[in-house]
Amino acid sequence: MTKFTFLRPILWTENLEETIEFYTKALGFTLLGKNDDWHWASLKKDDVQIMLSLPNEHEKFHKIGFSGSFYFNVDKVDELWEELRTKTKVCYEIETFEWEMREFAIYDNNGYILQFGQPVEEISTAE
Repeated sequence: MTKFTFLRPILWTENLEETIEFYTKALGFTLLGKNDDWHWASLKKDDVQIMLSLPNEHEKFHKIGFSGSFYFNVDKVDELWEELRTKTKVCYEIETFEWEMREFAIYDNNGYILQFGQPVEEISTAE
């Protein structure tokens, strides 16, 4: 059986430079590589990697978007909330949910929903 070893999403954008700036400035990602001819970039923060790209010419699309959200498990979710709540567009504020996750969500510059969560049990043991 094939083993899946990693998922690295490619987020489409109509403005590569603006998206690189959002992820590096607002979220602290590092730019690993960029190719202007391909309209492509690779970014990393800790164990998370994403790629950015203008849509390929063979792909048909009407508007940049995603019919879901990207969920990041983080430590220190409350600290991250304090850091991002005033410098990004908030989707929903930080809250502890019945499924024992403390989380919040923001929008990136393309309108993608980015959720950030931490299990409540990790927060309790860290204090």
